[in-house]
This record gives sequence, C-alpha cells and structure tokens, in this order.
Amino acid sequence: MSTERKQAMALFVDRLSQQWVVRDPDGNFWLVPPLEHAWEHRQPFEPSEETDLEPIPKHYKSMLDIPF
Repeated sequence: MSTERKQAMALFVDRLSQQWVVRDPDGNFWLVPPLEHAWEHRQPFEPSEETDLEPIPKHYKSMLDIPF
C-alpha cells in the first residue's frame, strides 16, 4: 500500500525581484503581492535559472492571508 504525500506550503522571497513567492502543496509557485488579501491577487510564477528563492519562516503566511 502506498500513500501519496503532498508537499507542505513554503514561503520564499525572490531576492532578485524582492517579491513574495509561495509554493502550494501541489508544487505550484505563485507570486503574492504585498496587499491586503494578498492570496486573492496571486499570479502564477515559473522559477528560472536566475531565480534566487530564500526560504521565509511560515509564521509570515498570516501576514499575506495565505489559506494553508
């Protein structure tokens, strides 16, 4: 019997663009603007070779209204 495990949500800042980036449990990346109800305004994001993602502690997710 195998169980499928999803990744946990991860919060990053892209050091080059200085933008918040979220990886959701399905592995999708999203740009999240510094706005009220930020998660509702997210945009798809595809990391490139130049992308420099720095992990951010999860307790910041409440600041961005991230639902998980």
